[in-house]
Amino acid sequence: MHWINWAIVLGYLAYISIDGIRRAKGTKKLEGYFLGNRSLPWWVVGLSVMATQLSAITMIGTTGQGANDGMRFVQFYFGLPVALVILGVTLVPFLHRAKVYTAYEFLERRFDARTRSLTSLLFLLSRGLACGTIIAAPAVVFSSIFGWPVVWSVALIGAPTVLYTMIGGVQAVAWTDVKQMVLVITAIVAVIIVLLVRIPVSPDDALRIAGAAGRLDIFDFEFTLTKQYTFWSGIIGGTFLMLSYFGTDQSQVQRYLTAKSVDEARSSHLISAYWKIPLQALVLLVGVLVFVFYVFTPPPLYYNPAQAERMRAVDPVAYAATTQRYDVALAQRADAARALAGASGAGEAAARQALRDGDREVAAVRADAMKAATVPGAKSVADVNYIIPHFVLTELPIGLTGIFIAAVIAAAMSAVAGELASLSSTTVIDLYRRWVRPEADDAHFLKVSRAATGAWGVFACVVATFAADLGSLIEVVNRFGSYFYGSILGVFLLAMIPRTRGSGAFYGLIAGMATVGAVNYWAPSVAFLWFNVIGAVTVVLVGVMFGRTPREAAV
Repeated sequence: MHWINWAIVLGYLAYISIDGIRRAKGTKKLEGYFLGNRSLPWWVVGLSVMATQLSAITMIGTTGQGANDGMRFVQFYFGLPVALVILGVTLVPFLHRAKVYTAYEFLERRFDARTRSLTSLLFLLSRGLACGTIIAAPAVVFSSIFGWPVVWSVALIGAPTVLYTMIGGVQAVAWTDVKQMVLVITAIVAVIIVLLVRIPVSPDDALRIAGAAGRLDIFDFEFTLTKQYTFWSGIIGGTFLMLSYFGTDQSQVQRYLTAKSVDEARSSHLISAYWKIPLQALVLLVGVLVFVFYVFTPPPLYYNPAQAERMRAVDPVAYAATTQRYDVALAQRADAARALAGASGAGEAAARQALRDGDREVAAVRADAMKAATVPGAKSVADVNYIIPHFVLTELPIGLTGIFIAAVIAAAMSAVAGELASLSSTTVIDLYRRWVRPEADDAHFLKVSRAATGAWGVFACVVATFAADLGSLIEVVNRFGSYFYGSILGVFLLAMIPRTRGSGAFYGLIAGMATVGAVNYWAPSVAFLWFNVIGAVTVVLVGVMFGRTPREAAV
């Protein structure tokens, strides 16, 4: 990579770390460290929430998903506006007025300490794993492309993020997120402009080619539990997921607890309600346009260069044969695309069919290549996470490459910093202060909080080194969350049902997690979005059953 690109990346890392540390003012008390003294403007809170969601997984995994599968992934977010409207009139005002540090403090007030602690532990496990996956997205790509050890790549992202989060707390995280959000949006728009200029057909024809190849298909109204992304999984499963994520996940709750008032907390949520789906569609569009670009510019058989070198060395004859077959399929697809760009009437229909056939053949060759690269007994190889990095490093002009890589790192740092702040607050408030040192002063808790931030940072970095080969990382992180989110949401739903008791919430939570685990084991084809519905419904049903008073149970 050119030295100008490296200068941009390193300069940005230095700037964001120094600025984050500078924000440490006002964090000498626990409320300042964890909640920014509840004084942040609504737009800062809203952009911080958006930045936490727009991680490096989005920049790398979602764009790669768009190139491979098109716009269908946007259905995942259809439940978001519904969830945020519900939360705006229920949990957001309630938790903000309760003056709690974490969402789980409320569970002890409503139920008991064991329900609070178990829910906290489940959150810590799910967020710790997700945080590691967020770091893994750019780390494994940098490691492969630049030839670095994975540990170095992880440290490049993890070390500065842990440093400014440890020192500056949530206030440093929120204000840094605003800057990182601006950089990310700038990079996305710039890449779209470059793609539109570089693609050798008009924007209308580019979208026509993408549509003919199925990359612009958004809605799938088939009601099935086995398809990952349909309208119904998004609107039903997605609503449950988003209710849990925005309403009970401390990484999000902690944000709106920093707002000055209930109204400002609601306003911060509306930023996501209005802008998350359009922004996600824009990110997917980058991937779709990259697909169109590679229709005319032959892409590599393996986007991961390390994988290509390994396969070339292991079986050069088979590699050459597969490459020759791949080149033929690419040429057929490109010819069909050129014909479609200038076609109309009956000729257009024939060109569309030829393009679809050519794209299927390209996909079949790549599937065979991925299968050949898979070690016997191991998980199948997927290089969806390398599509966009390959394009950025080989096709973008000098300077913009550095900006995009800085944006990927910025997105990772925003998400990781938010996760670390929430992991630290939950560890200290819900476990350490509750069970170990309830009477200590703020100075002591601040020391423990910074140590907890560092410890979770190390844990996340360790997880990141093992998350490289889990497939599409945007799916991996949401799958991790879906194992836990439904059951956690179920506990909060039980809290709103009169006369339910702590025993019902505790055993309902265990039953919810067990049921999701059983479904994943015995019916692995069930799409992970439905885990959120299954977990929440199970917790509520079991919780109501076990939570009735003896008199009610006898009726």
